[in-house]
Amino acid sequence: MHQGTWFGAPVAPGNWLNNTLFLPWSRNMAGGELRVSHQGTGKPWLTVQSVAAIELKAPFSAGYTLTRTVTPVEQADKSLPAGHYSRGDVLRVTLHVNAQTDMTWVAVTDPVPAGATILGSGLGRDSEIATRGETREGDGWPAFEERSFEAYRAYYQYLPKGESMLQYTVRLNNPGSFALPPSRVEALYAPEMFGEAPNARVVVERKETEKQ
Repeated sequence: MHQGTWFGAPVAPGNWLNNTLFLPWSRNMAGGELRVSHQGTGKPWLTVQSVAAIELKAPFSAGYTLTRTVTPVEQADKSLPAGHYSRGDVLRVTLHVNAQTDMTWVAVTDPVPAGATILGSGLGRDSEIATRGETREGDGWPAFEERSFEAYRAYYQYLPKGESMLQYTVRLNNPGSFALPPSRVEALYAPEMFGEAPNARVVVERKETEKQ
């Protein structure tokens, strides 16, 4: 049973223990063949999944669609091209999640550049004014938010079918060129249901006063 809440959770093969096997393929192997045989009574089933470290070039949807937009809140140099900012700039990140079905315990993960600070924690050097314009839309509301040094994460105890929107605010602290992994939304108890969106490289310039 997976009845952890009023809504419950679907039964998935990954929820059982000791029923998975990971078979790494050799880099020098040109081709391969997988054979599975069953001995005994019963009618078991087998789920096969291939995993590869391939850079995501376009959004991918398997039950969820994720769209990400970035809007400057405080920008020192507005003449910079898209994806280029200055150290100390504050950005508002908007995440739109479209779910094809109701599901319990869904996580949204959005990476941030190294050294950036996700505002709203209430700790030192935080800014209540910068986060004042954050909004939420839809029937899904996060049960818990995690503001780590590497990503913003929102956990939904129940995310209904349809579109939900959330925002968070981040301040860029370190100059450099940052390659970010994809943003991701996934059902924790049904890992085959997820959505990903690639992120462009973020360039953080030094301020003019720091270049001299």
